[in-house]
Amino acid sequence: MRCGSKCFLVELEVDGEMHRKSVNARTQVDARKTIRVEYGVGAQIISVKEEKRDK
Repeated sequence: MRCGSKCFLVELEVDGEMHRKSVNARTQVDARKTIRVEYGVGAQIISVKEEKRDK
């Protein structure tokens, strides 16, 4: 984890299946890049939302 990183909830579709994945990144763009590296260009990213932490 890098300084200033947040937790993002990414909804994506891979091979016709919907997935939700939690990603630690600084920005939404970094979260998308992480998903692209992990799943490849075949992954269709539906949404990227910041997860709110309960304190």
